[in-house]
Amino acid sequence: MPTIGVSIAVPDPLGSRLQQYRIDAGDESARHIPTHVTVLPPYDIEERLLAEVYAHLARAAVRLEPFRIRLRGTGTFRPVSPVVFLNVVEGISECELLTASVVAGPLVPDLRFPYHPHVTIAHELSEPDMDRAFEDWADVDTSFVVDSFHLYEFDSEVGWKPTRTFGFGFGERR
Repeated sequence: MPTIGVSIAVPDPLGSRLQQYRIDAGDESARHIPTHVTVLPPYDIEERLLAEVYAHLARAAVRLEPFRIRLRGTGTFRPVSPVVFLNVVEGISECELLTASVVAGPLVPDLRFPYHPHVTIAHELSEPDMDRAFEDWADVDTSFVVDSFHLYEFDSEVGWKPTRTFGFGFGERR
């Protein structure tokens, strides 16, 4: 049974820089997780439903328009969850609308937490390392335009890999 996820990629150079930061801080899982804003968290799906999922995501993408995400400062989910992240301060409602479009039809996960768009910069590290990440990235203020989202599939050897791109207003891009 494939495990999929849907995310907005954080473009380079910031995406690569954040991924390397996580690796350097000791988060080995970051080697296999491109920097992103989650839309649909990891979700196991029957292979026979993948064609329906692709069509569903293409329909969701057609209804959307490009928008800007602005990342500013840091936040944390501690003590509930050991995560430090960059705050999404612009594009929140668009991320929520995208998620509402995606998390429907064949994709209805049982979510542990309410949706909160963010970019993870530290996960399950020691408290001092989590504090350091919070401080190291506190002054970030950057933005980028989002005109697509990606379907990722988990591969046990390489981690999360984008397998399809869905462009806003266009559906699936090949």
